Amino acid sequence: MARVLDGAALAAAMKQEVAEEVRRLGEQGVRPGLAAVLVGHVAASEIYVRNKVQACAELGIYSDLITPPAEITTEELLALVDQLNARDDIDGILVQLPLPPRIDSKILLDAIDPAKDVDGFHPVNAGRLLAGRPALAPCTPAGVIEILKRSGIPIAGRHAVVVGRSDIVGKPAAILLLHENATVTICHSKTRDLSAITKQADILVAAIGRPGFIAPEMVAPGATLVDVGINRLNTREEFDRFFKGDARREAAFAKRGSTIVGDIDPKAFEIAGAYTPVPGGVGLLTIAMLMANTVRAAQMRRGLPRRGL
Repeated sequence: MARVLDGAALAAAMKQEVAEEVRRLGEQGVRPGLAAVLVGHVAASEIYVRNKVQACAELGIYSDLITPPAEITTEELLALVDQLNARDDIDGILVQLPLPPRIDSKILLDAIDPAKDVDGFHPVNAGRLLAGRPALAPCTPAGVIEILKRSGIPIAGRHAVVVGRSDIVGKPAAILLLHENATVTICHSKTRDLSAITKQADILVAAIGRPGFIAPEMVAPGATLVDVGINRLNTREEFDRFFKGDARREAAFAKRGSTIVGDIDPKAFEIAGAYTPVPGGVGLLTIAMLMANTVRAAQMRRGLPRRGL
């Protein structure tokens, strides 16, 4: 039977370590601070940001939630970012995506001080990550590595296949795996004979944004499956494709009218050696990594040693 890599337990352990480091920094007169910028009213974004602010409160990190109206301009947001860059009580700046279509997201994210870029999206941090230099890494890919390491999954010398090449997940995940001495293959929508490559993977990371895209026949028996995808299913046809006969999921679907599935068909988990569930896997590590990045930014900005994270 495949081993479940419990994101909840791993995230809880990480948060405990973050809280301890925040306490130690407090003894030195330092309190890490995170500014979250939430533009307008998007229900999913509001939930995500609320969870991040709540995590800050639980761990002793100062947070400042800034909620500009949806009508704000790119120029006004750039001025806000400049103010946050200059604030000494703010170590991390996160601009919740997606932004309204008329906002130039790239210009805005590039305006964040790389030293405060706790999402790890700035080109400077991307370059440092590629070069193996100290950097704030994107939270989800960093969470993937934490799951593997803390679960005792060997990485060095293993063949890791990453399906997806986004700047936010796929590419940085591949770089981080390479830094851990894996042999890495990146696949994407134009990859020929994808199944032949994924079946070679000791570690298969799915981050392509398509529900159940990785089918059982694309997975090698005993492989470790890391599912980064979060896809909402709203129709009975979609539900039955993946969860027909699953009484627990059926009850949840009947109550909510929807359920979520990752980028890996759950039936593939039956032949895996280990896997991250959806929900309850990588997603829970993302917020924990954001908290860790905020603490790390506070340490790096002040030239303090990094301990425990």
